[in-house]
Amino acid sequence: MMKSKIELSNHVVLLLSWRDIRAPRRGGAEIFTHEMLKRSTSKQFQYVHFSPMFPGAEPSEKIDGILYLRAGNIWSVILHAAKFYGDHRKKIKYVVNQCNTHQFFTRWWVPRAKRLFFIHQTTREIWYQNMGRFIGTLGYVLEPTLLRLAKYDQTITVSASTRNDLVHHGFNPEEVQIIPEGIEFEHWPREKWLPKESRPTYLYIGRFVKYKGIDYVFEAFGKLKKSVPNAVLWIAGKTNQQYINEVLRPILERYGLKATESTDPEDWVKSNDQADVIFHGFVTEERKLELMSRAHVLVFPSQREGWGLTITEAAAVGTPSIVSNSPGLVDAVDYGRSGYMVGHGDVNALSRQMVNVINRHEEYEMIREQAYEYAKQFHFDHTGKAFGEWLDRINKPLV
Repeated sequence: MMKSKIELSNHVVLLLSWRDIRAPRRGGAEIFTHEMLKRSTSKQFQYVHFSPMFPGAEPSEKIDGILYLRAGNIWSVILHAAKFYGDHRKKIKYVVNQCNTHQFFTRWWVPRAKRLFFIHQTTREIWYQNMGRFIGTLGYVLEPTLLRLAKYDQTITVSASTRNDLVHHGFNPEEVQIIPEGIEFEHWPREKWLPKESRPTYLYIGRFVKYKGIDYVFEAFGKLKKSVPNAVLWIAGKTNQQYINEVLRPILERYGLKATESTDPEDWVKSNDQADVIFHGFVTEERKLELMSRAHVLVFPSQREGWGLTITEAAAVGTPSIVSNSPGLVDAVDYGRSGYMVGHGDVNALSRQMVNVINRHEEYEMIREQAYEYAKQFHFDHTGKAFGEWLDRINKPLV
């Protein structure tokens, strides 16, 4: 437990999560939360974020005006958070239970008037992909019950897809507010877009996990090489060598594809001329946007997402996306009006669409423009404004 004295205002919003913005395994949800709080337009609250400790972490630190507190591990943090709430409950106006498969069960220790619920996406079939048959089945069966613990709470989420899932589980649609996704950088003006590669270039950015659909990307790319032999596939993201060896390498060998690594931006041009698939590894934000703008299309056939932030980022630098017709992704491409959609898991359809991107130039330019215009709606400044207005609205006393 933290020993030092914590200074709190009389209007605290306490957010509970299994990770924070400094955690080694932070992802899009943690970035979203930090940017939302940092840019919140509501000035009447102090934001305090409580999550587990991790190696090298401070028990308490302020980042961009947000007080980050840490204690315990992924399980004991629930007890630490409950004690912190009990010690400071008079100053805590709201407690936000952030659900990302992990929950804090606030229904059992926070009064209903103070409870808020925040969820990016339901997990559903991803339980099987990530946890195996036994634990996956347990998670799949229990998830609806655990979600219903929060069905009477004021709720925020990031997409209509997740909102619909929650309503299906008994949430009141009038009490589920969509807070829009955002990007950190300003949308590039058209004249800043980088020229597309001379070779037809496809890009995947994300984690090496099955539910993200990276194996579908490899299969579809292998098929299209028969009709587009000079095509190249770029892969960006922290490399998982075990996944490459067990899942991706057999696909490469089956289609006779040559892969190489190019973690040095200075030599990637040479690698690009020689390989079918290039692993760029973990890249900086600047490098990521360069790859996005130079590629012809982002390919992201995930099974389920809260939104699909890389889709919006790619559109903001002049590149459309091909996605599965999955929850979250359909929102990010405006149901096919601002991107390409294929049935999830349909490798043949995905491959055909990847070919169409190159062969149907007029359609491609139209989709590219529509993706860019749609992306203009999404920036973290808008996220902070929507969140702040929502907080002020629910905090307004009834007359």
